[in-house]
Amino acid sequence: MDRIVVLDFGGQYCHLISRRIRDLGVYCEVLPSDTSLQELRKIEGLKGVILSGGAASVYDKKSPKCSPEILKVGVPILGICYGHQLIAFLEKGKVRYGRQGEYGVTQLNVTEKDKILAGLQKQEKVWMNHRDVVESLPAGYRTLAFTAGSRIAAYANIGKKIFGVQFHPEVTHTTRGHRILKNFAVNICKARKQWSTEDFIKQAIKEARQAIGKRKAILGLSGGIDSSTAAVLLEKAVGKNLTAVYVDTGLMRFKETEFMKKTFSKRKLNFRIVNASQRFFKALKGVEKPEQKRKIIGRLFVEIFEEEARKQKAEVLVQGTIYSDRIESGVTKHSSVIKSHHNVGGLPKNMKLEVYEPLRDIYKDEVRKVARKLNLPKEIIERHVFPGPGLAIRIIGEVTPEKAEIVRKATCIIEQELKNSGLYKKVWMGFAVLLSIKSVGIQGDQRTYRYPIVVRIIQSKDAMTANYTKIPHPTLEKISTRTVNELKQVNRVVYDITNKPPATMEWE
Repeated sequence: MDRIVVLDFGGQYCHLISRRIRDLGVYCEVLPSDTSLQELRKIEGLKGVILSGGAASVYDKKSPKCSPEILKVGVPILGICYGHQLIAFLEKGKVRYGRQGEYGVTQLNVTEKDKILAGLQKQEKVWMNHRDVVESLPAGYRTLAFTAGSRIAAYANIGKKIFGVQFHPEVTHTTRGHRILKNFAVNICKARKQWSTEDFIKQAIKEARQAIGKRKAILGLSGGIDSSTAAVLLEKAVGKNLTAVYVDTGLMRFKETEFMKKTFSKRKLNFRIVNASQRFFKALKGVEKPEQKRKIIGRLFVEIFEEEARKQKAEVLVQGTIYSDRIESGVTKHSSVIKSHHNVGGLPKNMKLEVYEPLRDIYKDEVRKVARKLNLPKEIIERHVFPGPGLAIRIIGEVTPEKAEIVRKATCIIEQELKNSGLYKKVWMGFAVLLSIKSVGIQGDQRTYRYPIVVRIIQSKDAMTANYTKIPHPTLEKISTRTVNELKQVNRVVYDITNKPPATMEWE
């Protein structure tokens, strides 16, 4: 297949670039930033190279770099954010430390609608996330656009077919970012559209068979879209050699164990339920730090899976890890740790099971497409995202059974009211967070001193960025009224109106 390669310089949105290119029907893969010119030239069907963003400065001694020879690879090149700065640096332009950062939605002023910016308006909304700026361009390059904080926000060298944009076209906040990536991959690189969900499924099944062989495997099945899709893929790949293990941690959704029995007991895979709620609450007693919670949960999950693996004589642990989990856990060479997802950053180094992740390079909405092709139940495909560590990270501070029940019931109320108002399918997720403080209230003409609940309802496409949802006030009021009436431990409800970034999806 024709393909575009993204070189990873540690940016949070690196794999999001490849995901957006695949959205166009063009195959795209991510390679390390130090991939050599010789290695690139060996790639069959290579049509273009993208240099990703990253957290470092091009002047840092330890910052990731690629060889200047990469720019002679013979296919079009696009630099994004750090990649934009790096190209200018390698070509003897000037990059300087910005006097102030440029973060969030910014107005881009387009001065020349060259090939990379074809189809854009004179003014566009773009997503910025940087401090360093390109101050002067190398010979042969010209400026295509600017912002208030970046005199050179986009450039081109038409002869060399090299382009750079300081902003992030892969992020949905950039209004016509999709058009820019299409300009590059399809119009400039001339890459053919040869990629589809069916291709991914075929490749995933083939790869799983090769990776696992005749060995037995167990799969951590939470009931979420990721692990459920992984289960069906592996069921097709290894059949009876797969055992799916659902662990009831006491931190699951409302009536989740009953739902899991109903949904998975009828399938051909060997399905097991392990009730481990007491073990989890005991391990989390007195723990308040979110990263510590995540790692404790990760270790305990592995202990349980290893116990089950011994019973089944399994050697491989299959997980429904997706790329947004991995990038936030800092698994790529130059990426920062945002938070340790229990199935990535929480895994112990001395684990005896071999880990296999069939969904590791795709995003949540891609997983949903795969799930539809695999005919998973609607209840699985359409249900809201639920974090791997469960309600533990929706309880600020120490986790107790009482607090878990409060959050479980409060989240159930939120989901019910979103469904009643026809909004459930239109939002990414809606859930409750229990704060560690208490506030004064008046209930039944008496003073109360009880917990506040935070309601968070967000919209997203890939979990890398998100906007809070502007829920109609009557729906919010119904959620608030039901919460304080039905949960005697709560006397106040507040609504989180923070986007990601600067916040994350969850509070911990």
